[in-house]
Formats: sequence, structure tokens, C-alpha cells
Amino acid sequence: MIESGTHTPGVDARDFALPPQTALRYELPAPALRDYVADYHVLDSEGPDVEGAVNFLLPSWPAIRLILTDRPISLQVGPRFYDPLPRYALYGTTSQAMRMTSNGGVTIGVALKPSGWARLFDRRADLYRDRVAPLADVMASAHVNELVARLGASDRGPAVKGILDEFLERRLGPPHPDEPLIGRLTALINDDETFDLATACERVGLAPATMRRVSLRHFGFPLKTLLIRTRFLRSFARIMMEGADYSSVAPGYYDASHFLRDANRFLGMTPKRFLQRTQNPYAQAVLRARALVTAADRASRNR
Repeated sequence: MIESGTHTPGVDARDFALPPQTALRYELPAPALRDYVADYHVLDSEGPDVEGAVNFLLPSWPAIRLILTDRPISLQVGPRFYDPLPRYALYGTTSQAMRMTSNGGVTIGVALKPSGWARLFDRRADLYRDRVAPLADVMASAHVNELVARLGASDRGPAVKGILDEFLERRLGPPHPDEPLIGRLTALINDDETFDLATACERVGLAPATMRRVSLRHFGFPLKTLLIRTRFLRSFARIMMEGADYSSVAPGYYDASHFLRDANRFLGMTPKRFLQRTQNPYAQAVLRARALVTAADRASRNR
């Protein structure tokens, strides 16, 4: 088993409250990468209790995931099944929850931002939305092999952050001509007061056609879809982490039925049913780790 924890000061891995026979690292990238990479995570588990384990992953931004075990992992994204999942894979931006079945072992993930996609891959993001592809489809095989070899020869724990930082800093391409627009659209999507396309167009002063072009090329979906997804996930996170009810959903929802329609769109089921299927101790520990590391990093930067 790997050593659980993080390089972020002020976080104790014991507070992750991991179940037996599981381990987790949750890391933030080097400062030079933070406009392009959201986080790194390393998951590890052993024993009969984790064989055939099923987890549901929320819709998210793109990610690189490297499976450093021979044990099979399968994934369902909407109507698409990946069985087995490519060992070294690129996940596109998703608009649907994903059902993963795993059997233990180490998996390393790199969560990317849209600006990171633009710097790393010379591909349209909309061609990969709600899909998984071999990483070698978008990155030179020699580079993929180098990364996998370095990670495989490491302790797969504390050393992972440094390896990923160094590799990604070398692999980042030059600024994309659309990078200023990517930054403006990212800020809009993350703004909890922007709910609709008309408001978004007004705030950035861009024509709808320009916004659509940039959004599809670098984000994977039209801006309207991403605004709705963000609004839903913001509300759902509050319900999931705080046990809040539907009355606490984000501004922009007319009523609970409006929220439930979005839940069916992005989760494929009601929030209650999704939570019933994801209430396993390991999934909850991952959420706690993310919250603890993010809060500790924010506190250190605000001192």
C-alpha cells in the first residue's frame, strides 16, 4: 500500500478517515501549473472487500488516468462501455455520471483545466466529450511511456507529485491564441452569479458564435451546458457534503422540480438514489481529502 497523505502543509492524512486496506494521496500541482492543472490523486486499495467495487464519478473536466495494476477496471459513460478501460487514458469533459467497477491496485489521476487541455493537446475537446481514449491518441507514445516508467519505478506515493510536476511543465505547449478567451469563459463558468447564456455574453462582450466556438474547441460543450452543469454540481455538492435538502439549491433554480430535472440529466437518476449508491467509506474519504487540502492551501495563501 502507498503512503497516504499530501505535500500540502497543515493536513493530517488521519483526517481523511480512510477505511481499512485503502490509501489515498491528494496533491495540488506546482504554482506554475495551477492555471492548467486542478489536482493530482493517487488511489490504492487491497483485499477481497475491494474486488468488484463499484463507484459513481460525478461529471467533471478532462483528466489523465494511469492504471498501475494488471487488475481490470471497467467504466460506463452514458451508453458507452469501456471493458477493460485503457490502462493509460484520457477522459474527456463529461456531462454524465460514470459508473466504474474496479478490483484494487494503484491508479494515478491528473485533473485538467480547459487551459491545460489547450496547452497539452492539439485536439478539439468536443471530439472527446463523454468519452475515454488511450492517452497515446493525444500524446506521443514516447512521452506516455516515459511517464508510466517513472511513476512505476517510484514509490507511487509521495514521489508522484514531483514526477507529475516536472513532466507536465516540460510537456506544456506555448500559449494558445485563445488562452485569454479561455480564461474569461472559465471565470464565467465558476461565477456563481452567472446562470444563463445572455448574462454570460453581456459580461464578456463576445458574440454568441465566438463563445460557442471557443467553448466547444477547448471546453468540450457549449457554454450553456457548462453553466447548467456547474450550477447543478454546486448545489449537489452542498447536499452531498452538508446533508442539505433541496431548499438549499443554488440561485438560478426555480424550484425543486427544476433541480431534479438537471439531476436526471447529469446523474441519470435522482440525487437521493445517487447518494445511496455512492455512500461508501472510500468515496467519502476522497471527498474529505479534497476539502481538507483545498482549505489548507487557501488558508496558507491568505496569510
